Amino acid sequence: MRAPNRCAPTRRARQIDALARILATIGDSVQNLRSNVSRVQGDMRGEFRQVNQQLLQIQELTGQSQRRLQDLRAEMELRNSQPAAPPPVTSPVTGDTTAAVAPAPAAPGPAQLLSLGKQQYAQRSYGAARTAFEELLRTHATSDLAPEAQLYIGECYAAEGNAAAADAAYNTVVAKYPMSPKAPNALYKLALSQAKQGKRTEARTFMERVVREYPQSDEAELADAWLKSNR
Repeated sequence: MRAPNRCAPTRRARQIDALARILATIGDSVQNLRSNVSRVQGDMRGEFRQVNQQLLQIQELTGQSQRRLQDLRAEMELRNSQPAAPPPVTSPVTGDTTAAVAPAPAAPGPAQLLSLGKQQYAQRSYGAARTAFEELLRTHATSDLAPEAQLYIGECYAAEGNAAAADAAYNTVVAKYPMSPKAPNALYKLALSQAKQGKRTEARTFMERVVREYPQSDEAELADAWLKSNR
């Protein structure tokens, strides 16, 4: 009669134990990989937030400088629109001196209208602000301030909750003034508006346009960060 092979179970047990150790090692490696991926993703999100904050700070500083320049232009326009009083006129017959009639003041210039519109916007008088911006576009259509006035019209509508009108105004900036520094800002705001309305596909399309058409703009960095975090 053949004796039972007592080595077989022992060998099998060693094989099972070895396999268990391999599986445990693989599990640890997968867990470590997941941890590393999570850490990298967290670092990337943190870097994106830092980049966005830095870009916003740069935009704020740039905006302050631009606002100061516009205020100076508005002051100059105001002074130029107030003509000096003419000298008195002496009658050659009677010798009486009478004051000459001063000419009517000139119409406000584009910087004045833009400044007025911004003041009304800051006071949340969006209808009055929009009127000033629209007057700038009507009377000074070729001014270099026209794109900003059009952009602010969109901001007024957005503040009033009229997303459709705001989007149309933003789109007008891009279509009518594509080379203006305000164009990438308008396109980025249009993309954000679409995202806020839940139109993710349209938002992504506009963000991609910002990156593609205005790659050197600050908004391109913001749009790229948005695209990476909204895949």
